[in-house]
Amino acid sequence: MSSKVTHITSAAQFDGLLKSSKVVIADFFATWCGPCKMIAPVFEKIATQLGRENAVTFVKIDTDAQKDIASKYSIRVMPTFLLFRDGTEIERVQGADPRKLESLVTKVALEAHTAGGGAGEGSSGASSGGPLWNGASLPRGYSDITDNVEVLRTELLNVDDAAAGGVRVLFAPGKPSGKSEALSAGAADWVESDTDEQLMLFIPLQTNAKLHTLQITSHATEDAARPQLIKLYSNSPHNLGFDEAEDTLATQEITIKPTDWNDQATASIPLKFVKFQNITSLVVFVVSAEDGAEKVRLDRVRLIGEAGEKREMGKLEKIGDEQPE
Repeated sequence: MSSKVTHITSAAQFDGLLKSSKVVIADFFATWCGPCKMIAPVFEKIATQLGRENAVTFVKIDTDAQKDIASKYSIRVMPTFLLFRDGTEIERVQGADPRKLESLVTKVALEAHTAGGGAGEGSSGASSGGPLWNGASLPRGYSDITDNVEVLRTELLNVDDAAAGGVRVLFAPGKPSGKSEALSAGAADWVESDTDEQLMLFIPLQTNAKLHTLQITSHATEDAARPQLIKLYSNSPHNLGFDEAEDTLATQEITIKPTDWNDQATASIPLKFVKFQNITSLVVFVVSAEDGAEKVRLDRVRLIGEAGEKREMGKLEKIGDEQPE
């Protein structure tokens, strides 16, 4: 069991957490439920990355052991995930479908930011349930479509887990802290490279999209610099390895100049629009850092463009089990 997940042993304990924690995410499961076991590692991974003491709490509730709680919230399908804010249910996902749980993750990320002190500053771009912070203005006629990122499938290679946060902080809705002091992996809201200055970021999308601009926010520090040379690869089914990227023709190659960074530490990178018309994924390869630095830092990544209709996601053969009578 992840240390970030609390196992509920009584109704009083659960009621207490609903009162003490701003956000609570509950996994209602049963020990006899195969799909519950299948999705459990996904839930625990999310909890490890997004759980915050007294702010965002992840719990598991055995419906056989806690029948009163299951009855109170009308749990009929295993597993069922409930999202609470200030003790009130605001979202429900039924079944062991990682794609459905993905939609809850986006909501959790927003609620986690709200629990930490309110919505981010800045403008525009809609995310599930609230505004996204943008470090630069949006091109006329286009919107922030970062909420179409499949957060659970994002992947970052060569990240220093000890010095910074995980890949999901790059798509967090709020304004980055810009802090420079070393923090634990669970507290930092930026990422840094590990063994050298290169990073490889895989961004899968829930929709086919037209990408117009890539916005990157990077607060340079003494230990980590801003990215300089970036290569983009469209529609890869998976993340590229560093050797594979070197041998693959990039869809676009960009050198970010010092003058491209604004006072919000954000660079707006215009894309060759004709090459980014039907995008299902994007790989961002940070090849080098400014001034030949040995480490590079990323705080936020925003996708600007137009999102199409969400693709029909593949369904599991059995997404859940009915609770026995």
